[in-house]
Amino acid sequence: MFVKALKGKIHRGRVTQTKIDYPGSIGIDENMMKAAGILPYEEVLVANVTNGERLETYAIPAPAGSKDIIILGAAARHFSPQDIVIIMNFGYFTPEEMGQLKPNVLVCDEKNDFTMLEKKA
Repeated sequence: MFVKALKGKIHRGRVTQTKIDYPGSIGIDENMMKAAGILPYEEVLVANVTNGERLETYAIPAPAGSKDIIILGAAARHFSPQDIVIIMNFGYFTPEEMGQLKPNVLVCDEKNDFTMLEKKA
């Protein structure tokens, strides 16, 4: 049996742009993706703290160091620049793996500079 659980999270990031004329996804600064353990084209769940919207899509890398979080495609109608978002990424784990699971959690400030949440022992 596998259990679906949090693998990585970008907490309280700020949307930097929206682009409606795009097939759809979310662009995330490549450095942020790597730190959170999110792979290119991997599924993410995006919760908009500002207005309560939720979006399931896939992540694509934005230029490293850009601090970008760009909502692309139809979802751009439900997100605006400066909206605060939580980007969650999940994986499937065995019950044994769950005992050792420590998700990568980034906490962002208003400029999308981030720190890693300290993992508890």
